[in-house]
Amino acid sequence: MPLLSDPDRMRSIGHAALDVLRTEPRTDSDRIAVVGYGTGGAVGLELGREGVNLRAIGTVNALTTGRPGEAARIRCPVWAGVGSEDPIMPPAQRKAFTAEMQDAGVDWRLVVYGGALHAFHHPPVDHPVVPGVGYHPRHAQRAWRDVVDLLAECLPVTEDLGA
Repeated sequence: MPLLSDPDRMRSIGHAALDVLRTEPRTDSDRIAVVGYGTGGAVGLELGREGVNLRAIGTVNALTTGRPGEAARIRCPVWAGVGSEDPIMPPAQRKAFTAEMQDAGVDWRLVVYGGALHAFHHPPVDHPVVPGVGYHPRHAQRAWRDVVDLLAECLPVTEDLGA
């Protein structure tokens, strides 16, 4: 949680990841999208708010809001998914996030998965689960399909990759 309250640190982490990605010879620097679950999604949003050239931002369970006015720097579509019963991203947080995106003129969409808790995409683990966190396999599959659809829309295949 401390990281979520430090946008500068999240941006620094995001830039470090982009630097590593761009060293890969097969990386097309003009065709980068960010998809993250939880804090990773928040890092993607912060990169967008900083004006990084991205093709898409997808975030699951991270509807963080930025500094006033910075969302106007987001130049790509934003997709967000959250569980309707997520106590960490409650209706007030969803409302603040959507207001920020709308006010900034961002091409955004939010999918609220009915009955799902926080981290609904993560299968059960062998230790006690945090209250408000729970796996929802049907919505986990749906959220993944939504992410894949976002990527297909924003990063269409433009050449024959089978050759």
